[in-house]
Amino acid sequence: MDKEEKIKVGISIGDLNGIGLEVILKTFEDKRMFDFCTPVLFASQKAVLFHKKALESELRIQEVASVDRVVHGKLNVVSVWKDDVAISLGTPTKESGSAALLSLEAATKALKENKVAVLITAPISKDNIQSETFDFVGHTEYLESKLEGESLMILMTDSLRLGLITGHVPVSKIAETITKELIEKKVGIMYDTLLKDFGIDKPKIAVLGLNPHCGDKGVIGEEDDAVIRPTIEHIQESGKLVYGPYAADGFFGSEKYKQFDGVLAMYHDQGLVGFKSISFGNGVNFTAGLSEIRTSPDHGTAFEIAGKNEADASSFKEALFTALKIFKTRKDYKILAKNSLKSRKQY
Repeated sequence: MDKEEKIKVGISIGDLNGIGLEVILKTFEDKRMFDFCTPVLFASQKAVLFHKKALESELRIQEVASVDRVVHGKLNVVSVWKDDVAISLGTPTKESGSAALLSLEAATKALKENKVAVLITAPISKDNIQSETFDFVGHTEYLESKLEGESLMILMTDSLRLGLITGHVPVSKIAETITKELIEKKVGIMYDTLLKDFGIDKPKIAVLGLNPHCGDKGVIGEEDDAVIRPTIEHIQESGKLVYGPYAADGFFGSEKYKQFDGVLAMYHDQGLVGFKSISFGNGVNFTAGLSEIRTSPDHGTAFEIAGKNEADASSFKEALFTALKIFKTRKDYKILAKNSLKSRKQY
């Protein structure tokens, strides 16, 4: 692969006191990774070197003034702050949260300006990153505010792509949040991403129910029969292969998810408990529906093991490869769609 063909991958570091930089450094200690992309880390040289020393890593770090001056074959660091930031591995602090935000802001800006092709985000602490400029419950909501489109959080592994109808919503608010319009919107995003980002011609989508046993015909709640089932039937009229609602316990327990290209859960833990039971540590979080591509590992900051050289980089590597694959698939789809349009005009 020529240098010009290598995709520039923007990386935000997450919380300085978590395992973010550890899994990033471990990923690129494998020199073969540089055959696939040119990584650009938005951080500070001093912070990266601190973690490098803690890991006793021999990885070569290249500090560059801007993304335009990256060096292929090395882990590039664009310093986005100059002041020393106290690093206390395993302990979230206001300073580590501020550094995480500076990294995320710079990486997102580079993504929006097409200076990097995709973005990989290391885990943040949703508590200490809060500020006047970050009033969001997570990466997904922040990126939706900065990029074009409406987002859908998708957790994915080889055998399952799982999206959420409602994301970071309190359990007490879930039922009132689920509407016909919301379900239709999220199904639409899932359908489009399966088509354009994963190259699936006729996506088959499953929708989970809200209540135990999908309400048992109103005995355990009315939402499944009053809202969810009629909405699915309405969507089916458009020709989309959308089925449900399915009771979540049996759906995951019987491995029925393997029969579908995508699954939509009604709320966060309904979907993620099933997903992480199947593939914890090897899954990828993909923010679908936006104009740009962002992925992340499926784990958190793991403060309890930060600095102990125990973090597994598998999920971060999968997030990287997933972003590169989606980038290529989306690019190919745009070319095919453009050529198809030309053909129709000629005809």
